[in-house]
Amino acid sequence: MIPPLHSLLLFMAAGLALNVTPGPDMLYVAARSTSEGRAAGIVSSLGIATGTLFHITAVALGLAALLAAVPIAYTAVRIGGAIYLMYLGVRAFAKHSPVATQQVARASLATIFRQGAITNILNPKVALFFLAFLPQFVDPARGSAATQIVVLGLIFDTSGTAVNAIVALGASHAAERVRANSRSADVLRKITGVIFIGLGLRIALASRR
Repeated sequence: MIPPLHSLLLFMAAGLALNVTPGPDMLYVAARSTSEGRAAGIVSSLGIATGTLFHITAVALGLAALLAAVPIAYTAVRIGGAIYLMYLGVRAFAKHSPVATQQVARASLATIFRQGAITNILNPKVALFFLAFLPQFVDPARGSAATQIVVLGLIFDTSGTAVNAIVALGASHAAERVRANSRSADVLRKITGVIFIGLGLRIALASRR
């Protein structure tokens, strides 16, 4: 169920503004792109898009309301996501870690996709954002609220994936000249690790607001 044109345009404008604001997902894509190339960045974007589907479903089924109402559940998911990100960051400092690999094989792309999805799923703030944002554009008179939430969520997810893909292309292009130098590649690898660890700390220390 698509909302009226004026509501849809307002939703898309608000969604685009939020998608272009740098956050954990965008920084994750940028980190993958600069350290492992364009393909890794695009696959990261698709992984994050898949993780977002989980949050859309959760909001439609009311799971996000549980995270908002039960502090212990929120804290558990937040800390789990933070630990996972910091784990990826620490591995980036290992010489033979998947994050450090310069030659990206198909198996590595599958791993990157999975990590992108898990990173997004384990960020409870995404669920809470959808819980607060999507219902504002739901009209009970137009039918099932859950169906409207799913439609709006898919529109938002598509917009966000497009933005992340553009970030992946730009970041990988900027890193191509640097990656040819082994010393610079080592620096890029360590920067990737720092970004992942920083994202984990950001989620772990963030307030519930």
